[in-house]
Amino acid sequence: MLDKIPAPEEMTALVGKPLYDVWNKLCASIDEKYDMECLWNTGGKAWKYEYKYRRGGKTLCALYARENCVGFMVILGKDERLAFEADRENYSEEVQALYDAAQTYHDGKWIMFEPVDTSLFQDFIRLLGIKRKPNRKRGG
Repeated sequence: MLDKIPAPEEMTALVGKPLYDVWNKLCASIDEKYDMECLWNTGGKAWKYEYKYRRGGKTLCALYARENCVGFMVILGKDERLAFEADRENYSEEVQALYDAAQTYHDGKWIMFEPVDTSLFQDFIRLLGIKRKPNRKRGG
């Protein structure tokens, strides 16, 4: 856990304004569909910060920040991988390539994206839908 949540100014200085806008838009896209607990942590060796979406002890996804870079990670378990593979042609070539290149561990396939714009957000939200149906009703 972090002692304090990074201020917007700190995040802007860390990742840069364009990427902080991407970060905020991605959070807004997830928040629109999911009512989750959000936890800030240190980002381990590779990242300065981790911002994790969880509910009921299960992680939906995590965002990461380091100098001039943001990350978005989704871990797909065995059944979730089968669901993705059955529908993979409906994802962008970039998402398919990152999926194929991602390391598979005992607990699932860890897919790390480093978005520089919002172009893959539809795919990201679709991937999250494999993990968990959206639990936030539209308009309230």
